[in-house]
Formats: sequence, structure tokens, C-alpha cells
Amino acid sequence: MISRLDLRGTALSSLDARGLRDALPRAEFDVDAALDVVRPLCADVQARGVQALLELGERFDGARPTSLRVPREVLRAAVEQLDPAIRGALLESIRRARLVHADQRRTDTSTTVTDGGVVTERWVPVDRVGLYVPGGIAVYPSSVVMNVVPAQAAEVPSLAVASPPQSTNTGVFHGYPHPTILAACELLGVDEVYAVGGAQAVAMFAYGASDEDGTTVCEPVTLVTGPGNIYVAAAKRLLKGLIGIDAEAGPTEIAILADDAADADLVAADMISQAEHDELAAAVLVTDSPELAEQVERALDTRAGATRHAVRVKTALGGRQSGIVLVDSLDDGIRVVDAYAAEHLEIQTRDAAAVAARIRNAGAIFVGAYAPVSLGDYCAGSNHVLPTGGCACHSSGLSVQSFLRGIHVVDYSREALQEVAAQVVTLANAEDLPAHGEAVTARFPDA
Repeated sequence: MISRLDLRGTALSSLDARGLRDALPRAEFDVDAALDVVRPLCADVQARGVQALLELGERFDGARPTSLRVPREVLRAAVEQLDPAIRGALLESIRRARLVHADQRRTDTSTTVTDGGVVTERWVPVDRVGLYVPGGIAVYPSSVVMNVVPAQAAEVPSLAVASPPQSTNTGVFHGYPHPTILAACELLGVDEVYAVGGAQAVAMFAYGASDEDGTTVCEPVTLVTGPGNIYVAAAKRLLKGLIGIDAEAGPTEIAILADDAADADLVAADMISQAEHDELAAAVLVTDSPELAEQVERALDTRAGATRHAVRVKTALGGRQSGIVLVDSLDDGIRVVDAYAAEHLEIQTRDAAAVAARIRNAGAIFVGAYAPVSLGDYCAGSNHVLPTGGCACHSSGLSVQSFLRGIHVVDYSREALQEVAAQVVTLANAEDLPAHGEAVTARFPDA
């Protein structure tokens, strides 16, 4: 079911960093090709606002809500009808996420460069954010938590959530996002929720949306965050600049670095847990133990056939994006997983914490047998909106910092400027920008 890549012997040493990254399993995710699809959709939303959004929802999601914005009474009904066990689990997820994200809030720092010369870095939240929550083949109330909690911790003054309308909803929820998503919004105190999915949701956030009579239904935002499919990623790429974005999220992925001390059944269970997300989901095991590799293969065959989403899981595990990578040593395994730069990286080895401390590239690292990715998805307190497609080598997951901007405030007295005036003039002339220097000397006409 799952392929093998043998990097033992000279196979690994013959590859440089880029060659190694290219050799490893990875899903095909052509955002550029999707741009041709989303460009006219976004233009339609810009031109026709609410009417275009309602028509696109009916076309792509098979549902047309009574109103684009979910009424407050529908949000309240979602909580009232929520299974108590799910409510309790969501509240615990929120509590833990708030604990972790509260400690991420930055404080302003001031540096006295010279007497009378101070530079302060002020951290200011963005004015308004649009938080996207996917709702295709699965329901993700956890993504509501992961988007909203850091935005609230950053003290963003205005935030809105969008999630696709659901054709299978009945009663008061018909045509609105899944009731569990709505309940999560209500539990978090978010009352601005829109029944809009896909690329058109990103366009709505970027351009805003008005009714035919000109009434504004959704104000434009300054930043859009949250995972989604390839069309959501393409819309983010298209509209980046008009809006800020967190990342162009691709298919989810898990890498597991394991040695012969790992439990093959647990490794297989964790690989399958990510494979059930999507047929393009990636599951990669890197190990220096051929015996473990064989045991994991057998466990995958057994578990994949027994899981509810067996067809989806088998497709993902059998795709080019998944595989078992054999290496000669744990040191080689670390080199491989650093090159792969996984969204989620599990360390299931002896001295797992020490091995984890050596990893440089990963969206999130899960240490030991009792920290599966599923824990991070829901209740670890960490954030599960993470960089994919190898982007963890340069990008971070969603955090409070994602919603903050650093502003340098420069406060110099006359004496402090005069002290450094000659150096400013010298550097301005060196760059052949004499007016820069003149802007300083103009302040000291008698000098």
C-alpha cells in the first residue's frame, strides 16, 4: 500500500539539501493552476457582492442560506442543541489554547540609543481579521478555536468567521455552516459569522460585500487566516497585498522519526490519523530500523482496512505524497526530517526529547509516544494551523504574533539628532542622496 524510499548507503550522502527535499514524498499542489479558476470568482464577488456570494454558495456547496450573515439566534440555538460531551470538549480545548496563547502576547520594548534618543517597538494588533474555517468532507470546530483564540489574545478589535454553507443541515440551520462550527463561534463570543466557503470567502473578506441596494453586509478585513483547499490557497495568493495572509495552506502532512524502540502499531495509528483528512494527505515514516518499517507496513494494512474512511486513507497512504524512508542512522533521519520540514513531526525514539531539541524545521514537534498529533489538533493548547508543503523551514504556525504588527517609534531630541548629524550626512552623500542629509542640516542653520 505504501511506498518505500531507501536512502541507506551512499544514496543520502549523494544528495544536497535541495536534492534531498526533491527526493522525498510530497503531494502535488499546483496553486498557480488554481488561480485561473478563482480569478473570475473573486472578480464576481468584487463586482456583485452578496448576490454573487449567494449564487456561488449554491453552485459549489449546494446551499443558499436565508442570509449571508448567520443570525444571532441561530448561533445561540447551535449551543443549546450541542451535545454536552462536545460542548465540554470544546470548552476544554478553548481553555488550554487560551493558556498557551496568553503567554505569547508581546510587550513593547524601548531602547535608549543615546541621551535624548529612544527607539520603541510597539506591538499593535491588526484592525480587523477574517478567519476561515473549512467545511468540506469533515467538520472543523477545532479550527474555529485555533483561529479565534490567538486573535482574541492579540486583542484584535474586530473579527469575523466564514465557513461553507451546508446543504445537509435541516431546520433552523439549513444553508448555514455546520451547527458544531456555529456553536464553537458562540462559545468563543464570536457573533459575526458568514455562510461563505472557498475562494469566494477570501474575496468577501478582501473586498467586503454589499447588497444590491448598497447596504454593507460584510466590511473588508486587513488579514485573512485559516486553512482551506487549493482554491482557498489560490485566492489568498491572488489577493495578497490587498489583504495580509497567514499562509497558503496545502494538504496536511505528518512525518514520524522513529527507531526500533517505537511501537509499530502506534506509528501506524498516527499515520492513518492524518491520512483520513484528505486523499492528498501525506504520511511519512523515517526510520533506521528495517524491522520497524516492516511492522508498520503490516499494521497499516490492518488498521487502514478497519477504519471508517478506509478508501480515503488507503488512497492517501498509496499516493506519491506518502512513504517509508529508510536511513542508516538517527543522525541521517534528523537530516531527512529537517529537509522535509513537516507540518507535524512526531519523534518516537529513545531519548525523544533530546532528539526533538535537535530538529530545526517543523511546524510543530510531538515528543514521545504520548504526544500524538491528534492531541495537538484538539487539546494540547498548541495551535494546529501550521505551515505545510515544506514551508516550515521558513514559516511558523498561527500564533498571537500572527495578528500583531511591530511599529518602531523614533523619539530624538534636538541634541540627540545634532550628535549624529554628521554621520547621517556622510551616509546620505555616500548613497548619492544629498537631500537626505539636507533634511538634517536644515534643522541646524547656524551650525
